[in-house]
Amino acid sequence: MTKTPKKIVLAYSGGLDTSIMLKWLQTEYCAEVVTFTADLGQGGEVEEARRKAEMLGIKPDNIFIEDLREEFVRNFVFPMFRANALYEGQYLLGTAIARPLISKWQVDVARKVGADAVCHGATGKGNDQVRFELGYYALDPDITVIAPWRDWDFASRSDLIDFAEANQIPITKDKRGEAPFSIDANLLHSSSEGRVLEDPAVDAPEYVFQRTVAPEDAPDAPTIVKIGFEAGDPVSIDGEAMSPATLLTKLNALGGSNGIGRLDMVENRQVGMKSRGIYETPGGTVLSAARRGMESLTLDAGAMHLKDELMPRYAKLVYDGLWFAPEREMLQAAIDASQGAVTGEVTMKLYKGNATVIGRTSPYSLYDEDLVTFEEGTGDYDQKDAEGFIRLRALRLRTLAKQRAKLT
Repeated sequence: MTKTPKKIVLAYSGGLDTSIMLKWLQTEYCAEVVTFTADLGQGGEVEEARRKAEMLGIKPDNIFIEDLREEFVRNFVFPMFRANALYEGQYLLGTAIARPLISKWQVDVARKVGADAVCHGATGKGNDQVRFELGYYALDPDITVIAPWRDWDFASRSDLIDFAEANQIPITKDKRGEAPFSIDANLLHSSSEGRVLEDPAVDAPEYVFQRTVAPEDAPDAPTIVKIGFEAGDPVSIDGEAMSPATLLTKLNALGGSNGIGRLDMVENRQVGMKSRGIYETPGGTVLSAARRGMESLTLDAGAMHLKDELMPRYAKLVYDGLWFAPEREMLQAAIDASQGAVTGEVTMKLYKGNATVIGRTSPYSLYDEDLVTFEEGTGDYDQKDAEGFIRLRALRLRTLAKQRAKLT
């Protein structure tokens, strides 16, 4: 039988729901609560979480706020982008890739403070409960996990409001009614779903979009930007070296101002239902296109095509919360082994919702103009050789055609 936890590390945003969870954990378990807040570039004032935690009786030593933007981009976003990962051919996995990092830090904090349980705020209908908990168990197989949305007796929004008022938890005016939609955000993307977005036949209202102007309202002149790469990762913009988080922040601004990165998607959740989400990934969309452009110049055809075959499996592992699983690590090792020559500079044209590669250079380019020219080359390629190549490629088809002729 699982022991009642005495100290719990809560993934705490400082918002109403996690503030209610904080008080609920104190009252339901009579436990000491430790709050952990990750700054992943979601925007807003993360220090506000400290003030709210203190107001709810959390000791200063039990409040952890960490700026994880650089770690997030360097150790999670960039490795995923080296795989060119897209879930169901569209989604750049902005929410999914943040969960293993939060899980990792929660477990680390639990060890540091001697906590015997961790708690997350994900609902029982979504993917995040799976992602958080697979991360916890991969890093600490004996940890106790608390998921309030699956456990408490609150049946409605009004029940939560009543609990908050009874426990002196401040409620902003807009929280007293139904929220128009739910938002998750980090440095890679923002995700909006629910409420006004639940009917997939209805166009999303413009006020849903947080990070991008409407493409038709973007500037009439294109933005030209050069992105430098080293061993598969972006390292500079227009020749200026930048840290991973700084670079992605810059690309977000450039992409967002040009209406790039909007996605209206109906996806398949792990729990068996379809959901409609509005995603905005401006910098990531620009970066994804630029990386493809760099690989097109520097990757061997066999390696490039194998990566494309592996990509859907890799993307689903990330989506399903299996970042710490050995198969994801195996795929990562194979992918990373291909990236040494993915170095150079890609020129991008950003214009009214489109991110287009218009130029690419690399000291390790496999593109040989002498081979592909329609003019006379140096002789490394003899066009007559193609005749024998084609006849060999056609041998089985010719043999099969003769067989089929006998059957008719």
